[in-house]
Amino acid sequence: MHKAAEPVQFDDFLLLIGKLNYTWTNTESLLIHLIAGLSGMDKEVATVVFLTLNTTRARIDMVERLSKLDRIDKVERDRMLALTRRIQSQSALRNRYNHCIYAFDSEGGNPRSILMRIADRKDRLMMGQVNDLDAAAASDVEAAIAELAAINRDIWKAIGDFGYPH
Repeated sequence: MHKAAEPVQFDDFLLLIGKLNYTWTNTESLLIHLIAGLSGMDKEVATVVFLTLNTTRARIDMVERLSKLDRIDKVERDRMLALTRRIQSQSALRNRYNHCIYAFDSEGGNPRSILMRIADRKDRLMMGQVNDLDAAAASDVEAAIAELAAINRDIWKAIGDFGYPH
């Protein structure tokens, strides 16, 4: 028998998810500047492109593909690709809490998230991955928020270093 994980208040967890979403959205919006700088567009046109690409994956793909153009210097390319990898590495946790429902234990145990996604395997379907909303989960969200804030700062530094439109 294993020791129960340290509980976390559901309202506190929801506040963390809100902060994660705010930090994610704020950081993702900086891709506008990267699209503008890499493509030679002004910020207004890059904003239209960003808003037309309706998924994070599409926006990251745009930045990565622009970075890989022959006209982009290797130093610039490597820096953009490193930034997009860092953003992408945070997406699984963000998606876990944005594509789930929450379940509560009638006996007072930790609430849980239940992922609302189907994983199609060779010969079966997997769905409803369950994760406890405990102190460890809260710590993971806090770490993601801190990393997104660091990515945000690093994107702003790159925008300045490469003279991309502000």
